[in-house]
Amino acid sequence: MCLTMSTLAQKAKTVTLRLVETSDVHGAFFPYNFIEQRPMRGSLARVSTYLKQQRQTYGDRLILMDNGDILQGQPTCYYTNFVKPTLKNVAAEVMNYLKYDAEAIGNHDVETGHKVYDKWIKELNCPTLGANIIDTKSGKPYVEPYLMLEREGVRIAVLGMLTPAIPNWLHESLWSGMRFEEMVGCARQWVKTLREKEQADVVVGLFHSGWEGGICTEQYDEDAAKKIAEQVEGFDVIFFGHDHTVHQSTTNGVLCLNPSCNAVNVAEATLKLRVSNNGKGKGRRSVKIIEKTGRIVDISNEAVDEDFVKHFQPQMDSVQAFVNRQIGTFAKTIRSRDAFFGSAPFCDYIHELQLEHTGADISFNAPLQFNTEIKAGPVTVSDMFKLYRYENQIYVLRMTGREVRQMLEMSYDQWVNTMKSPDDHIMLVSESTLGDQQRLGFKNFSFNFDSAAGIDYEVDVTKPNGQKVRILQLSDGRPFEEDQWYRVAMNSYRGNGGGELLTRGAGIDKDSIPARIEYMSERDQRYYLTQKIEREGNVEARALHNWCFVPEEWAAPAIERDRKILFKE
Repeated sequence: MCLTMSTLAQKAKTVTLRLVETSDVHGAFFPYNFIEQRPMRGSLARVSTYLKQQRQTYGDRLILMDNGDILQGQPTCYYTNFVKPTLKNVAAEVMNYLKYDAEAIGNHDVETGHKVYDKWIKELNCPTLGANIIDTKSGKPYVEPYLMLEREGVRIAVLGMLTPAIPNWLHESLWSGMRFEEMVGCARQWVKTLREKEQADVVVGLFHSGWEGGICTEQYDEDAAKKIAEQVEGFDVIFFGHDHTVHQSTTNGVLCLNPSCNAVNVAEATLKLRVSNNGKGKGRRSVKIIEKTGRIVDISNEAVDEDFVKHFQPQMDSVQAFVNRQIGTFAKTIRSRDAFFGSAPFCDYIHELQLEHTGADISFNAPLQFNTEIKAGPVTVSDMFKLYRYENQIYVLRMTGREVRQMLEMSYDQWVNTMKSPDDHIMLVSESTLGDQQRLGFKNFSFNFDSAAGIDYEVDVTKPNGQKVRILQLSDGRPFEEDQWYRVAMNSYRGNGGGELLTRGAGIDKDSIPARIEYMSERDQRYYLTQKIEREGNVEARALHNWCFVPEEWAAPAIERDRKILFKE
C-alpha cells in the first residue's frame, strides 16, 4: 500500500504543551504572611487557582516544575523543618497537593541540612533533579539528573541543575558526601544523552542559577543560565531562578524565563508541536516545534483557592499558634533601614548577642532585611523572623587586625560612595535597581553590608576605596593592632566565605577558611536571639555608637537625602 502525501498529512497532529515554573517560593505557600502578620501578595494558594484554570484546558499536557529554594523563608517551613520535624514536611505536602512533575534543589534547601532535605526528597511524589550534584561515593548524581515525560507522543526531558557556588556559602557538614560540578560542561554532557539516548523531542532546563554574575571563579560561575543558553546546543526552554529577578528572553533560539520569587509570578512556556509518523522503524514519530512562546504571569491578582486553604487549615493553625507566642517586650521600635546609615539598634542587638554568646573580641553583621521593623511592645516569635531572616549559625574565626580592617574596607566599598562634594550621594545607590528584589535601590547586595562591633572606628566617605576605614581602638579601650590575632564572630554564611568578604576582602585563601573556624553554634542564630529576649524580658535594644560616617558636615545631610531616595522618608 502506498501512502500519499495527503494521507501522511492527515496522520499528522498538533500537540500543545503548557510548561509552568515556580522558583524561589521561600515558604510562600499560604495566603497569609506569618512574619508580617498580614495577607500574602503571592502564594501557592493563588498559584493553585491558576493551575486549576490551566488544567481545564491542558489536562496532563500541563507540566509543573519548581526550581528550588522552597524550604526556607517563612515560619511555615521552619515549623516542620526544625520545630516539629517528625511531621511530614509541609513543602512536600503542598507540592504533592499541587501535583508538581519535577523539583530542582536550591542553595537554601541545602542550607537546611541533610536531615531536613533528605526527608523532604523522600516525601515528594515527584522526582528531585540535580545533574551536577554528585555523590562523592558513587560518582553519580545524588538525586535524579533528569526526568523523562511523554505526552501524546512527545518525549519531554527536564534537566535539573544547581549553582555550584554552594561551598562558598555553606559549611561542608550541610552538603557532606556531595560535590557540585560546573554547569556549562555538565549541561553539554547531559543534553547529548537526552537527545541521543533518550530521543527527547523537547529539552527543558530547570536551573537554580541566575542569569549571569554572582561569584565567578576559574572553575565555575554562580549564575550560568545565560552561558548555557548561548553555548550549549539542544535546549528548547530554560527555566531558571536564584537571583530573584524577573526575566524573559529568547537567546540563541532558547526561550529563557525566570519568575522571580515568593510565588508572586509563575513562568509559563507554551510549545506547539507537529507530531507525525515518519514511517521509520517501529512507527517512531517525527516531532517538530512549530511555535514557542513564553511569558511571566502575575499571580497576585488571582483569587485564593479556597479548597487549598481548607485542605491546609490545620497546618496554618499550628504555625499561627507557634508564631503568636510572646517572648518579651521591646521598649522602643527598631528598624532595619537605620542600619544602613550608621550604628543602629536593629543590627547592634545582633552584634551584642554574637559577642555575648561567643566571648569574641569583634563581631560582624549586616542587615538581612531591607525595610522591616519590630514595634515597641510585645515581641512574638514572628518578630524573630524579621530580626533574623535566615537559619544561619554563629561562627567564630581567627583573624588578624589587618584582615579585620580589609574585610570592613570591602564591605563599605560596596555600601558607600566616595563623595567628591557635599552634594554627592553617600550611599552607592542606583536608579536601575529600585525595582530589583535583591538590591532595592542599592548598587550592590545589602546583605553584604557588614558593620562591626567590639571596635571603635570611623568611615571617611571622602576617601577612595580601600582607605575609608580608620579603626581607633577596641571598644573595651585596648589598642587595636593590625598584627594581633582576634576572635571574630559572624554568621555562618559569612564565615564560610559568603559575599567574598573573607576572601576578596580580607585576603584569606578560601581553602584555609575551615582551619580558621574556632566555634560553630549548634542551633541557628534566631534560636539564640529568642533565648536572649526571653532572658531579658523587657528589652532595651540600643545603638552601640561605636562607628560613624565622617566628615559629619558632609555625611549628615547626604544621609537625609539618600533616605528619601531609598525609603521615601
